[in-house]
Amino acid sequence: MNKQSLAERTAQIIERDDRVCRWLGMKLLEVRPGYARLAMTVTDKMVNGQNVCHGGMIFSLADSSFGFACNSHNQHALAASCSIDFLSPAVLGEELTAEASETAHAGRTRIYDVRVTNQEGKLVAVFRGKSATVKGTWVE
Repeated sequence: MNKQSLAERTAQIIERDDRVCRWLGMKLLEVRPGYARLAMTVTDKMVNGQNVCHGGMIFSLADSSFGFACNSHNQHALAASCSIDFLSPAVLGEELTAEASETAHAGRTRIYDVRVTNQEGKLVAVFRGKSATVKGTWVE
């Protein structure tokens, strides 16, 4: 099986069992080795008291795309650390897209940068995640 096929099969397994992504209505749009793109529509249950999307929902979308990307190499990987910078608010009804790309790799550690944009391409947040691989693969 080639690397792209492994990334796709791994994503199918993760997507099937990821209840948080389902609960938040996230959709996997694309996956490649070291890369993933997910989308989510801001619903009324995601809006905070200031009538904008709760930062935790945006973080969850970015973190999920990071999770798909760092596991796309068919090796179990977990977040070791991550951070987010919010740049503009998202509002009810907006379609947010999180695009995660691997930017560095050394030993068991990989670094991913994630850009969260709205349907007009406006940058909503930037996220950086560091993953660590652990024992196990998704596809034998």
